[in-house]
Amino acid sequence: MVVNDKQLIVTANESAHNMFGYETDSLIGQHLNILIPSTSRPTHSKNVKSYLKKGEKRQMGNGHTFSGCKKNGEEFPVEVGLNPFGIYGNHYTMALMTDVTERKKAEEELSHWFQIFNESLNEIYVFDADTLKFINVNFGAQSNIGYSLKELRGLTPADITLNNDQKDIRKIIAPLQNGTEPKIKFETVHCRKNGSQYPIEAYVQASIIGKRKVYVAIILDITERKAYTQNLEKTVAERTEQLEEALSAEKELGNLKTKFLSLVSHEFKTPLSSILTSATLLGKYTETAQQEQREKHLNTIKSKVKYLDNILNDFLSVERLESGKVTYQHSLFALSKVVNEVVYQANTLLKDGQRISYPQDIDEISLYFDEKILELALSNLVHNAIKYSPENTTIDLYVHKKKNRLLIGSKDQGIGIPEAEQKFIFERYFRAGNALLNQGTGIGLNIAKRHLENLGADITFTSIENKGSEFIISIPLKHTKA
Repeated sequence: MVVNDKQLIVTANESAHNMFGYETDSLIGQHLNILIPSTSRPTHSKNVKSYLKKGEKRQMGNGHTFSGCKKNGEEFPVEVGLNPFGIYGNHYTMALMTDVTERKKAEEELSHWFQIFNESLNEIYVFDADTLKFINVNFGAQSNIGYSLKELRGLTPADITLNNDQKDIRKIIAPLQNGTEPKIKFETVHCRKNGSQYPIEAYVQASIIGKRKVYVAIILDITERKAYTQNLEKTVAERTEQLEEALSAEKELGNLKTKFLSLVSHEFKTPLSSILTSATLLGKYTETAQQEQREKHLNTIKSKVKYLDNILNDFLSVERLESGKVTYQHSLFALSKVVNEVVYQANTLLKDGQRISYPQDIDEISLYFDEKILELALSNLVHNAIKYSPENTTIDLYVHKKKNRLLIGSKDQGIGIPEAEQKFIFERYFRAGNALLNQGTGIGLNIAKRHLENLGADITFTSIENKGSEFIISIPLKHTKA
């Protein structure tokens, strides 16, 4: 297109007419403003006058674009190269114009994608397929890894990953190099410039920049996901353990119930049979002279009823301990009072030739403790010593102080406890294999130990099978007054 100094179009080729949507030769003689959007005309006219005054050439491709306006009013970008010339004293300008709509779209799209690339919160790395050196790295990656783009262009993926050298990296991307995979995914650990580390998930695929083969890696920082996964795994492990414990406890409870039912049926059956037998025989002794026989059977009934009552009290004690309904009554009492009561009751249980050796020098000892619990625990020890010791043996009771504790012991010459079973001796319903022929519930020691521990005291033992056992109640001296 050629324009004179009055901005009138002198001539325009067919392409110019087609570009602006006009019929052939219809632009000739028209003012240049016809091709300029109305909003841009004042500025454009001023610029044209300035240009004409200077008369400078402007080459194409130097970024000189303006908005053209087609006949239908549609605006579009035009790149213009200007070449002034003169003929017979008249000044003209030849304008070489190119519709750059598609190029502008491509540039805008490229700019848009570059903005996405640079502003992405994920790390994006572009590195050379041959040297593995980084070509471009987005801002998100620079910010997280701690290196500038200039520094990164001298590095490779091996320089920012933990325990991976160039050989390892090439092995990882081998499926991309040989074309067996379009993209690869893997996890590793990135090392920041400051030495800190963070787990990442990498997605890598091959690409081309011009004729240069490159790899594009999109990196996800999975620190939070790893932490969540670890916490989740830990929680699952804890819940699994809790469930296993609950199932174990449920199983143990079922076993305890089975043992309890077996125990009740066995322990109640024998004394009830004795009571029934004695009650039946009582009816046969009607003569005055048979009073001695009646007394014998009445004593048997009383003894068995008391035995059953003790068993029921033990069961109730277990229930109270399990439900936490136990209340303790501390009081100041003489130790000799409890020992005398225990020995008195135990004397009625002694076998032929058995005797109890009374502890020495305890008359001056007083305790601030739960009197009933101490009596229960000591009675259990003495009764067990009698039950599991043969005739003509001695049960030794002793009391002495050791450091800051008062020890009350019971030592017998009985059957003892097998070594392999000693660790179970305080478990509820447990009975040693060599004691199964003797009556017993297997809960006395469990109850005694739990009560004593609740009061800050304890009970321990030593035992040798076929030689005897020694049980010791240990009470802190802060609970004693001697």
